[in-house]
Amino acid sequence: EALDHVFRPIRRAVSVNGCTRAVLVGHNAHFDLGFVNAAVARTSTKRCPFHPFSVFDTATLAGAALGQTVLARALQVTKLGYDAASAHSAIYDAEKTADLFCLLVNRMRPLFSGFTGALASDGDGTPALDAAG
Repeated sequence: EALDHVFRPIRRAVSVNGCTRAVLVGHNAHFDLGFVNAAVARTSTKRCPFHPFSVFDTATLAGAALGQTVLARALQVTKLGYDAASAHSAIYDAEKTADLFCLLVNRMRPLFSGFTGALASDGDGTPALDAAG
């Protein structure tokens, strides 16, 4: 029942956006996905919304982009702010990880725009992107 409560809004977002799976974003995301997959198996949950092995890992992204794999250090380098007293609470870490992911991806996207131009377009010559793109 707890997994259904957590998965319901994710399933809804997957459906609304025309996707088939969600991709978990996290700092050391494979570790988090391992817990999710274990809970799904233990509870015999039928419809896990997450892709079974693909993730976006901010530890890897931050390591490549910033030379920092520790969340606190990556946040400090990017000036996103880091509060040691709030750190390691699930909500704080999730929000800071999301902030870091968005910053890194939004800064990297222009670097690869020459490659993505060859992708499917919306008919006007621009790459087909989601509403956030």
